[in-house]
Amino acid sequence: MRTRVERHGDELIARRRLPAAPERVWAAFTSPASIAAFWGGSHADVPPDSVTVDLRPGGEFALDTRAPDGRTGRLRFVYISVDPPRELVFDEPVTGLRTTVTLRPARDGTDLTVHQRKLPPELRTDQAADGLASILDALAAHLPPDDDGDSSDPSNPA
Repeated sequence: MRTRVERHGDELIARRRLPAAPERVWAAFTSPASIAAFWGGSHADVPPDSVTVDLRPGGEFALDTRAPDGRTGRLRFVYISVDPPRELVFDEPVTGLRTTVTLRPARDGTDLTVHQRKLPPELRTDQAADGLASILDALAAHLPPDDDGDSSDPSNPA
C-alpha cells in the first residue's frame, strides 16, 4: 500500500494506515534514530548524528539531508503543540510551513494523517507530494507490524 496525498492550493494532506500502535508511530516521529531512518524517504539520506529533538512546545527538531546528487541541506522545525501519542504540530520558521501529524488508533494499527499548510509556491508541486508520500512509505517500512501475540503463544504451533 502506498501513501495517498492530496494537493489543495497551499496544502498537502497525506493519509496512511500503519500496522503499528499509535505509541510506536509517535516514537518514530520523536526519536532521533527513527527520524533518521525514514525522514529522507527515497530522495535523501539523513545522517543519524545530525538529528536533534527538543520535544516541547517552543523546542525544535533539526536534521541534515543528503540527496543522491550530493546536495546537502539543514531542515529546522519548531514544535507548536505536543500531545502524545495523538498530535504533533510544528512549523518551518523560514517559510512558515505548518505540519500537523495526527495519529488515530485503528483496529489494526494507526491511521496517520500529515497535513501541511502554508506551502511556499516551490512546494505546491507533484514532486513535493511524491516526496511526502515517499517519507511516509519509508516510515511504514521502518515500523514492522505489531505482534498480535500468536507467535509467542506456545500452544500455537504456527
